[in-house]
Amino acid sequence: MTTKINLAEKFSLFSAHWRPKIIARLNGQEIKIIKVLGEFPWHHHQDEDEFFLVCKGRFRVEFRDHIVTLESGECLVVPRGTEHRTCADLEAEVLCFEPGGVLNTGNIDDEVFTAPSGVEI
Repeated sequence: MTTKINLAEKFSLFSAHWRPKIIARLNGQEIKIIKVLGEFPWHHHQDEDEFFLVCKGRFRVEFRDHIVTLESGECLVVPRGTEHRTCADLEAEVLCFEPGGVLNTGNIDDEVFTAPSGVEI
C-alpha cells in the first residue's frame, strides 16, 4: 500500500536522542529519522555508506581532518569505512538512509549510544 509519510508528524512521536526510527524501507535500505543533540562517539561503518539529510536545525559531521556543517535542507554522504562522529549543539532532526540492519554505532559497541535495530514508527 502506498501511504504518504509526514515527517513532522513522525518526529513528534518521540523525544529520545540518538535513537533512529525506521519510517520506510526500499531496495534493502532503511529510511530512518533521528533526533540528535550533543556528540555521538567516533566510529565507522566498514561496508555501508550513510546518507544524512537535515530536516530541522543544524548538524555537524566531524571527520579527523575536517568538519562539515549541515543546515536544514542540506545533505551529505559518509563513505563506507570513513571514521566520523555526528554532533548537534542544539536539537536537530535528521533523516538517514542506510542498508537494513546497520548498527548505528558501526564498529563500536557503546551502551549509551548503541540503539536497538529495527525500531519502526
